[in-house]
Amino acid sequence: MTDRDERAQRIVDGLLAQPWGRSSPSVYETGRLVALTPWLAGHDARVRHLLAAQRPDGGWGPPDGPGYRIVPTLSAVDALLSEGGPAALEAAEKGLVYVRGLLSELPPLPDMPALELISASLIRAVNARRPDAVPVPPDLDDGTLDLVRAAATDGRALPVKLLHALEILGPDAVGLATAPVEPTGTVGAAPAATAAWLGPQEPPPSHPARRFLETAARQYGGPVAPGVPITVFERGWVLIALARAGLDFTPHPDLLLSLSGSLGEHGAPAAAGLPPDADTTSGALYALDWLGAPVAPDMLLSYETETHFCTWPGEQGRSVTTNAHVLEAFGRALERGANSRYEAAAAKAAAFLRATQRPEGFWDDRWHVSPYYATMSAALALAAYGGPESAETVAGAVAWVRATRGADGGWGGRGATAEETAFALHVLLLADPDGAGPDDPDVRAGAAFLDRWNGTHPALWHDKDLYLPVAIVEATVLAAARLAGAAPGHARSHRALVT
Repeated sequence: MTDRDERAQRIVDGLLAQPWGRSSPSVYETGRLVALTPWLAGHDARVRHLLAAQRPDGGWGPPDGPGYRIVPTLSAVDALLSEGGPAALEAAEKGLVYVRGLLSELPPLPDMPALELISASLIRAVNARRPDAVPVPPDLDDGTLDLVRAAATDGRALPVKLLHALEILGPDAVGLATAPVEPTGTVGAAPAATAAWLGPQEPPPSHPARRFLETAARQYGGPVAPGVPITVFERGWVLIALARAGLDFTPHPDLLLSLSGSLGEHGAPAAAGLPPDADTTSGALYALDWLGAPVAPDMLLSYETETHFCTWPGEQGRSVTTNAHVLEAFGRALERGANSRYEAAAAKAAAFLRATQRPEGFWDDRWHVSPYYATMSAALALAAYGGPESAETVAGAVAWVRATRGADGGWGGRGATAEETAFALHVLLLADPDGAGPDDPDVRAGAAFLDRWNGTHPALWHDKDLYLPVAIVEATVLAAARLAGAAPGHARSHRALVT
């Protein structure tokens, strides 16, 4: 085994060692636990985390992209107002000054789950603690939150996906009968939703939802990640990245069983408490195929619409990366034998990807900050399974990647990062119709950037606020380094070298 193979094996072994997945702590979710469940172990550590995460300008969230700062800042301000004490109140006052300016001239809003509902709920919570403390932009509170809350109080079942943000119901979320507690103890696959369901009264230590929160908080000594667990989602994309790069590793049988066992009539959910979705399902199917345990992708047909594949039924908006991953799942199945239903499905997904490419040659998507993620996903899927009619589209993506490399050799939408550089290298090494290899100048520059990288990975993935799926990013960067050092032509092989 090479050093990279050994690193791949450690990542794979870590999937079982940390079965709920590895995601970075969330200011938003941590703030909700401070405000909603102050009795929960680790409370003081969560307060310290919020204080330490505040930026010099008073806000919370990434250093740029003000739209991404609305939700974490409001959550932290509300949490610190609820906490009281000199340090918390001083930070909250500074945050209030920042958020007033942010909401008075509302920046462009990113396409993140339930952003408007969450923001409206937080604004009301802050103003309940400090009357008229922050403005209420109509774009964030247009009456939809009242309709959702009315439906819940009337006993009507909410869409399963909305349970992920159950906290928007306020006090009405406590013990809500239509929000089930999953076998893992979670409600809605999120600490904040579970905390809202439990409420301010401390339950018995044996309560499964309490045990879930205690387990989630233990990972970082108090702060919590946004989506817990992310088992199937993480395992699928880690195994795909490593296998596709030809890294030599041995997946434990339990990993394969966890993927195949997650697939029901409509596929797999990202976590217990969420509905099945086409993206997670495609990842599980594609990983199983790469590892020699294929499952027929018929379940993906339930996500088909007239023009594309939805991530889940009733989805608002459309996802490029979901359709790219659906195309890969059907494409791999077609390699095993002709099937007219799969052919039509693959053609629809490919046509959607061709139609949604930006004139400059890239794609963007609702699940990630960076266009390099969407561009990698779409370009790789079209290069492998999009047919000759996709050649021009793929060439445009490759040209855009080449044109956007930074002077430091890396790629990134807001300065080069290892993750985005890895996405770009995947495009050059797996999708370039001219067969870029390790000697390609752009590949050499990107590989050198990865060799020099010693920074931390920023949070670029969308949930209720931005997060970092650590194992997925580590696997993607390692795979890019392996591909960049492979012999010419190796990266274009369809089969991974998995023992």
